[in-house]
Amino acid sequence: MNPSVLGLLCLAGMLVMIALRCPVALAMALTGLVGFGLIVAFEPAFALLEAGPFETLSNYSFSPIPMFLLMGVLASHARMSQELFTAARSLFGGWRGGMAIAAMSACGTFSAISGSSVATAASMSRVALPEMRKHGYADSLATGTLAAGGTLGIIIPPSIALLLYALITEQSVGEMFIAGLIPGLLGLLLYCATIALLVYRYPHLAQAGTATRWRQKLADMKGFLPFMLVFALIIGGIYSGLFTPTEAAAIGAFITLVIALLRGMRWQGFVAAVSETLALSAMIFFMIVGAEIFGYFLSVSRISFYLVDLVNQLNMPPYAVLFAVLLLFVLLGCVMDSIAMLLLTVPVVMPLILSAGFDPVWFGIVAVITVELGLMTPPVGMNVFVIKSVSPEVPIGQIYKGVLPFVLSDLVRLLLLIAFPVLALGLI
Repeated sequence: MNPSVLGLLCLAGMLVMIALRCPVALAMALTGLVGFGLIVAFEPAFALLEAGPFETLSNYSFSPIPMFLLMGVLASHARMSQELFTAARSLFGGWRGGMAIAAMSACGTFSAISGSSVATAASMSRVALPEMRKHGYADSLATGTLAAGGTLGIIIPPSIALLLYALITEQSVGEMFIAGLIPGLLGLLLYCATIALLVYRYPHLAQAGTATRWRQKLADMKGFLPFMLVFALIIGGIYSGLFTPTEAAAIGAFITLVIALLRGMRWQGFVAAVSETLALSAMIFFMIVGAEIFGYFLSVSRISFYLVDLVNQLNMPPYAVLFAVLLLFVLLGCVMDSIAMLLLTVPVVMPLILSAGFDPVWFGIVAVITVELGLMTPPVGMNVFVIKSVSPEVPIGQIYKGVLPFVLSDLVRLLLLIAFPVLALGLI
């Protein structure tokens, strides 16, 4: 049987396994093992299974992942998110809808030291959601704001998704982080504008708060300082070439640990933070190992080259190829975790994108933002379920209703990035 046809059959089998709730990492590893064995031979396939995980997990390039995760977990356990929300609320709380804008701004700032969207959503929702509900905010606006705000963690650097994309496609991690800066800030501004438009059009969604005196605003600004310090060290150091992304991750984790200890973190909190980081890292590394084995199978099956030849025969315009790939991302994002989806799809579609003439760094930003939509859309919407776990009495339909305007905002951002690639590439 033709290797490409066999590869497509194995790929279909993998999607069936995922639909049957098989873990994505295991589905990729099994598909890679069986597919490689059928195309080449099972003896080298088992040898690959024996050596592949060790080679992958000993790769120095993956070492920033646990460090970036540790930063966000430490900040959460040290209750830095509480002071951050207080500072943002002091700035914007006097406006109608200002508390929602404060929560969104706090999410964006927390993302500066947390590479995880789920961690951002979980940390900020525990602090901001009770306050917004207590002050008369509609459940849809309060929960939708935090579910959308959490997605900023996947694009504002340092971002685990951008790091993995860079390693999969052999791009510079530093360039990916710098390229994500303006799109991430643009997303934050569009989200805040969405909140302002919603409360202007539907005043019942939010109440006007109590204005804070400027002296109090300045005093509360100290809540932003730890995040700005760590962010400046990481991005400034990478951008200037002072240290590598791995060194930046280690320095950022150490500075965050020092700040957490100065704020009173005890031994039990440190152990809990390390345990949570290890659990998250193990999950991600399991998916990386599965993706690595799956990648060997893709290489011998030549599926990607088959797809490129098919597109060339159909004479599809470059932007038609791009929109087809993005539509695939949106559909898969509705049923699959964002990190798993990147690891699964990027090796398959990257040759299509390169053959269409698109810049790989720019496409990485567009791809991650598209994947970001999956964190808010049904039936999975991982950030939606995080918010639901914090506030179980809110119907999940209300949360999805609340995130809809922010999904539209993200579509606007995507169109802007496609129309003006300089938004992602201008700082590189």
